[in-house]
Amino acid sequence: MTVYLNGKFLPLDEAKISVLDRGFIYGDGVYEVVPVYHRQPYRLGQHLARLQRSLNGIRLANPHADAEWEAIIHDLIARQPFADQGVYFQVTRGAAKRDHAFPANTAPTVFMMSNPLPVLSREQVEGGVAVVTAADERWLRCDLKTISLLGNVLARQFAVDNGAVETVMFRNGYLTEASASNVLIVKSGTIIAPPTDNLILPGITYDAAVELARAAGLPFATRPVPKEEALAADEMWLSSSTKEVLAVTTLDGTAFGSGRPGPVYRRMYSLFQESKPKPRRAA
Repeated sequence: MTVYLNGKFLPLDEAKISVLDRGFIYGDGVYEVVPVYHRQPYRLGQHLARLQRSLNGIRLANPHADAEWEAIIHDLIARQPFADQGVYFQVTRGAAKRDHAFPANTAPTVFMMSNPLPVLSREQVEGGVAVVTAADERWLRCDLKTISLLGNVLARQFAVDNGAVETVMFRNGYLTEASASNVLIVKSGTIIAPPTDNLILPGITYDAAVELARAAGLPFATRPVPKEEALAADEMWLSSSTKEVLAVTTLDGTAFGSGRPGPVYRRMYSLFQESKPKPRRAA
C-alpha cells in the first residue's frame, strides 16, 4: 500500500513518525474519511470544510489550502489498485517535548492512506442491522472530528460484544449519535434528525440525507429527539461515510419497528445511490 506522509508518497512499512508526536502522546489532532466511488471523491468540498472547522476548534493551522488537499487526495487515489476507496487523513500538532501546552514553531504531521471502501451486503441493505443503546459518556466537543476517540472506541466495542454493528447513544434523555455514525429516525412519515450541536458530529452523509430528503419533498425536521420518541419511532437509520445509510431493525436484542427496513428508508437508500458518482465514460 502506498501512503502519504509529510509531503512524500511511500510504502506503508516505510512511513514512520516520532514517538513524541502529539497525536501519539495526547491524541492532539483531527481527521477525515472521504468515500470514493469509481475513483471520484464524494462531497470532498464538504469534508475539507469540516476538516477546517475541526482544525479551528483545536487551534491548529491548516497545513494546506483546499486545492493542495484535493491534489494530494487525487494523487493518492490514483496510486491505489481499487476504484472504490475510503481515504483517511489526519493532521496532528507534530512532534515536540512532552508538555500539555502547545509547542512553539512545531511542524504538523500530515498522514494519509486509502483502503478499499467497505461494501454493504445485500443482507444489511434488505434486512437492516442490529444496534444496542448506551449512555453517551464522551466529552462535550463531539462536533470536532478529533483523533481522541477512546469514548467512541469503547462504545463501538460494546456493540461488538453484544453482536451489534453500532451503539446508539443518549445524553440527558436525548438522542445524540452512534459510536461511528449519525442517527436519524422516522415517525409518521417524517424524517427527524437531532441538531448537530457540540454533542454531535456534523456528518457529511447526514447532510446529504437532509439535502436529498428536501429535494425529493420528503417531510423532514431537525430538532432534539427524546429517548422515548427514538425508541418508539417507526424507523431508525445510521448514516456515515462508510455505512452510507442503513436501517436499524433490531435494538437491544428486540425487533425494532416492523423488523424490516421501512418505506422511507427504502426511498432514501435509492436517492443516496443515485447521488453517488458514476463511472466516467472513456473519451
